[in-house]
Amino acid sequence: MRKSTKSSRATAAAYSPVAALLPLYTDSAVDTPDSIVGSYPNTMQIVRALKVFIDVMFPGKMSPGAILHKNLKGFLEKRLREGAKLLQPEIERALPFRWTGEAARHEGAPKPQDVKKEAVRIVESFIDRLADVRKLLIEDVKAAYEGDPAALTYAEVQLAYPGLLAITAHRLAHQLYSLDVPIVPRVMNEWTHSKTGIDIHPGARIGHGFFIDHGTGVVVGETTIIGNNVKIYQGVTLGARSFPLDEHGFPVKHIKRHPTVEDNVVIYAHATILGGSTVIGSGAIVGGNVFIMETVPENSVVTAIHPELRIKRSGETTLDWSI
Repeated sequence: MRKSTKSSRATAAAYSPVAALLPLYTDSAVDTPDSIVGSYPNTMQIVRALKVFIDVMFPGKMSPGAILHKNLKGFLEKRLREGAKLLQPEIERALPFRWTGEAARHEGAPKPQDVKKEAVRIVESFIDRLADVRKLLIEDVKAAYEGDPAALTYAEVQLAYPGLLAITAHRLAHQLYSLDVPIVPRVMNEWTHSKTGIDIHPGARIGHGFFIDHGTGVVVGETTIIGNNVKIYQGVTLGARSFPLDEHGFPVKHIKRHPTVEDNVVIYAHATILGGSTVIGSGAIVGGNVFIMETVPENSVVTAIHPELRIKRSGETTLDWSI
């Protein structure tokens, strides 16, 4: 009887969930879909670092208690140290993907670097750029206040507007993207996407005075270029058309796939604008629910022809609602 019990236990162990799972993980030095992510940049630490730097841009937004101007110097010094301490190890973990990443290997990966030294250089460069980011964000706050009649104070824009949170995180992540940091900037923007419903790839280049009104469902692709004083509403997509594949069947990277939006453009809700050669000319107004895959001239207005709307009136027996 005991022998039978031992045999059953051995059989159960042989078919345990752990035994079934173990072959599905690869301890590989290169980027594979079945790698163990434990050695990758830590998403929770990246988000913590992002929140610290958002707090530097808008002191007190991500920390409890009042921040008085007389204490600002010490506050900024402390938060910058905290942010650097959080960010540097995650950049060190990310940097090997410059040469081990799947796309890098297909394109001819560069030689490995001293990741610690490069991470220090990147963090120092990133922090040196924060004053310029702050200047842009002040213009974004002004754009939101001036572009939204519902905004009665700059304070509510800074504290409550999801569009400002999204562009703040984007402007920070974009600096890391421009410093060729893999993974980390994308994690930053995807956290913001989950918080605001606004999806801006860290590669997108965005000028000053940018305002996203309401924001839910906005998508801005990697190679999008947006000029100065641009305003977009909820549900707008600045996306790609079909993209070419290389000889291995992989999407070709590093080509212009997304639109260019020039200065002083307004794009209303749920407009879809696609293609790397598509340009929305300066001063243009793009109406809601339009679908655009061609260049729009400067100072023009684009609207869709609305289908006929039929309304059933009181007392009528036929029900004919169609759009």
